[in-house]
Amino acid sequence: MAELSVKYMGLNLKNPIIAGSSGLTHSIADLQRMEKSGVAAVVMKSLFEEQIYLDADYQQQKASKSRLIYLQHSETFDYIDTHIRNEYVSDYVQTIREAKKKLHIPVIASINCISASSWTSFVAKLQDAGADAIELNIAVQPFNPALSAADIEQLHLDIIHKVRSMTNVPVAVKISPYFADLSRVIDNIAATGVNGIVLFNRFFSPDINIDNMQIVAANMFSTPAELSNSLRWIAVKSDLVPCDLCASTGVHSGRDVIKILLAGGAATQIVSTIYNNGLDWVAVMLNDLETWMAGKGYNYIDQFAGKMNGFETDAPASYERMQFMKYYSQVE
Repeated sequence: MAELSVKYMGLNLKNPIIAGSSGLTHSIADLQRMEKSGVAAVVMKSLFEEQIYLDADYQQQKASKSRLIYLQHSETFDYIDTHIRNEYVSDYVQTIREAKKKLHIPVIASINCISASSWTSFVAKLQDAGADAIELNIAVQPFNPALSAADIEQLHLDIIHKVRSMTNVPVAVKISPYFADLSRVIDNIAATGVNGIVLFNRFFSPDINIDNMQIVAANMFSTPAELSNSLRWIAVKSDLVPCDLCASTGVHSGRDVIKILLAGGAATQIVSTIYNNGLDWVAVMLNDLETWMAGKGYNYIDQFAGKMNGFETDAPASYERMQFMKYYSQVE
């Protein structure tokens, strides 16, 4: 039987499949089901910076309507702000503590963040609760014209530096594919000393229901066709950066896992394929990986990892090609 163990961010994983952050990794029961399915690690459902601040703002607005509060000199608002933030983090920290008692696989805390503000002070609590690593899901979209591409990149670096100064556990950064100079951004993020980069963040996709005139979600789940973008960038960068790369979008089958490993990825994260196929699908994916390895004569993943990255393959330019020139050249 093939040995499927890998190292990701210094963590020993029994196989390269990680359950990504989602509603499937929210509660202790969810996490236990994930472990039973065969995944090698779990990324907990994200603690959202925006949600913490919005809830605190809402409670402050309610308090401001009370005649019992003398607004000019009251400390109530500071209390509300601190209490709400601590309450969210306390619940999250407690879930980590329980998970570490009941699970035998690594538990990775996840923070969805848009700034390097005071929320970073909570990072030490996640580490102290027993989180094996922290994944920063940095969700900054280029919608604000006042923010240049350099500003957005610097915001990422500021968040990373601040978090790394507050924790000793491995840190991964989940990034968007929407950068003007993605290759350089990956290099600069890797140079901060992070342990992993997750490719890529998948944002809410809006659609319009023209019957009831409502904005609705479109393409809630990824498709296998979306693997190519993660595959391309992992193949191009895996030999050039000093940290692990992990694919997060488009991994739906055991064959997809094999492709990412061949491209140089250290691990893969799955979410949509579990929603679509159920938890039993993890065993199918792992069986497909084992069967392929046996057919190729591989006993360990290290024997083929990275063999098809941009520096090992005979056709490295294929990963950088932008158009199907062979077909276009045949058009009369």
